Amino acid sequence: MKRLTAYLARLFVTDAVILFGVVCFLLWLVNCLRSFDVVAVKGQGVATLALQGLLTLPPLAISFFYVCVGIGLVRALQALQANRELHIIHSSGGLRSLWSATAIVASAGVAGVLLLTHFIEPEANRRLNILSASVAADLVSSTLKPQRFTQVTPGVVMLIGGRSGDGEIQEFFADDRRDPETRRTYIAESARVSTDGDNYVLELRDGSLQNTGSDGRFSEVTFGRYDVNVDRFSQPVGQIDELYQTNSLALVLAALESGEWSPRLLTALGNRGGEGLRVIGICLLVLAMSGFPSGRRARFNVPMEAVVLLIAFGERGLSAYSPLGPSTGALAMIIAGGGALLLLARPRRIQPGITA
Repeated sequence: MKRLTAYLARLFVTDAVILFGVVCFLLWLVNCLRSFDVVAVKGQGVATLALQGLLTLPPLAISFFYVCVGIGLVRALQALQANRELHIIHSSGGLRSLWSATAIVASAGVAGVLLLTHFIEPEANRRLNILSASVAADLVSSTLKPQRFTQVTPGVVMLIGGRSGDGEIQEFFADDRRDPETRRTYIAESARVSTDGDNYVLELRDGSLQNTGSDGRFSEVTFGRYDVNVDRFSQPVGQIDELYQTNSLALVLAALESGEWSPRLLTALGNRGGEGLRVIGICLLVLAMSGFPSGRRARFNVPMEAVVLLIAFGERGLSAYSPLGPSTGALAMIIAGGGALLLLARPRRIQPGITA
């Protein structure tokens, strides 16, 4: 690797990493503030709050990853242009080093975001589900106050009449309204939380399970004993989707073994891999916008960081509403950035001077 390529790559990576670290720290603080009810209402400690904020961070970090790479790259290129280093690179034939350094940053960014999407995010989702179930189990078994309605998770409200010294719960009531089609109510004379080491189970005794449909239909089932996983009360949607808490390697191996490639599996794998295309697209666009010095004096300076944010906003909107799939915006950035680079880097013919 040439010294110029190494210098530029180090400059680009440093700015992107610093910005990504700052963004992740701010997002973690925001997650902690949003989850502060874990401490205030559910009786958990600050360590649980910090861990929950950390486990909910990967999806947000993935959304901002390519934006941080683009802003870090554009800031480094602007600094090179302000110091006239960018002019020297072009005039001394260092354009290949500039392209190589950008390719190194893009490759490192693709590797980083694919690591996040394919492995870190599913593992974080799995651990977050375990933590949520643990918090819900602790809330039901020891923290829930008698004769007081408490929201376990949005859409689920619980009430207990009392608690004996051995952990037995008297007069258990839970109202689940998360499903817009069915309202489910659990009523039991007694309950107890148990665990097998991996899962938490709520044992309900001498009660009934009532279902009320959106059309007003009502059904009731009485039972002597009814066991329900605490996970059912700890998730905002009521059910855990195994697809989103399993890493891509395990999903591919399971699909190869069974021979079944469901549309949901292919969509999930495509969405995870599409984040790498976003990194490539934003790098090409930023290099085309800021990688070539101009001698024109602008009337006012446009903050390129804001331009990168607008490009990312437009890309997300195009990907969300395009019938061609969620990678449409990333492919559009790649085509636009690659085409602009080819036009800007093409050799130009020098016009001969006019003599009298």
